[in-house]
Order: sequence, then C-alpha cells, then structure tokens
Amino acid sequence: MQPLTAEHADAVLAFETRNRAYFATSIPDRGDDYFAAYPDRHAALLAMQDAGTDRFHVMVTDDGTVAARVNLVHIEDGEAEIGYRVGQEFTGRGVATRSVRAACDLARTAYGLTRLHAVVTTDNPASRTVLLRNGFTPTTATVVNGRAAHSYVRPVPLMGE
Repeated sequence: MQPLTAEHADAVLAFETRNRAYFATSIPDRGDDYFAAYPDRHAALLAMQDAGTDRFHVMVTDDGTVAARVNLVHIEDGEAEIGYRVGQEFTGRGVATRSVRAACDLARTAYGLTRLHAVVTTDNPASRTVLLRNGFTPTTATVVNGRAAHSYVRPVPLMGE
C-alpha cells in the first residue's frame, strides 16, 4: 500500500480506464469527463491529500500496475469514510481484504483516526464480505444512487486503547 503521489497518475488512469466497464456493473460510471480531465483530477486529489482532508492510496504490483485503490475521505474529528476498488483481474485473491486492512492500520498509526465508515450496496456481497472480514459492523439501511445499501462502521483504536 502506497500513498498516492504525482508519479501514480498514469498508472491510476490506466487502472480506471482498464476497469471502467467492470466498475460500472456495481457503482455509477465516472463519466467521460473524468477520464478526459484526469490529470487535473489527479492534481486535485493530491491537493486534498496535502490539505489533510482526504488520504488516497494505491496497491501496486511489482511492475507498477495498480491492483487496487483505497481512499479515506472526508476526514474530520478523527473519522473518515473508506472506499475501495479492486481491478477485475485481481478479484478473488484477497487483494481487497488486504488493502482495506492496510488502510485501517494506516488510519490508526499514520493518521490518528479513531473511526471509519463505509457504505455498500446490498447487491455487492463481495464488498460487504471485505468489510466484515476487517471488523466493520453494519449499522443502518440506506439508499445510494437509488440502490439499497447498508452503512458500516469500525472503531480504529489508537495504540494502547
């Protein structure tokens, strides 16, 4: 797991482009503008990271291919929302579980967060399983982009707690 840097821009765009149709089967498509203006989007992500409001991460293979992305967003008062996506060719190998676990560890050790939130649609059982394996607990039913979903929460105790 690596923090997102300027050097990841091309690899992240390749990851998003390669997996666009796959991701669109479970989450809303980002739209053509996202891809056309990606250099500006990447710079904006780095600015948010520099401001401390969000933390973006990539899981990369030995050859530099992005296998997964894990983001901690809307950081405020020791809490953040976690979101993640794994490339289609890396599914079923535990990449999502390991990536989310690594982000939970970073949330505690590097960022001093105490609680993480997530929202997953009910038609995404793999993502729900990843959260449950990483100690998240379902809390409330909700709706995301017109689809039934559940909110999840996970305390991230600081060292010694």
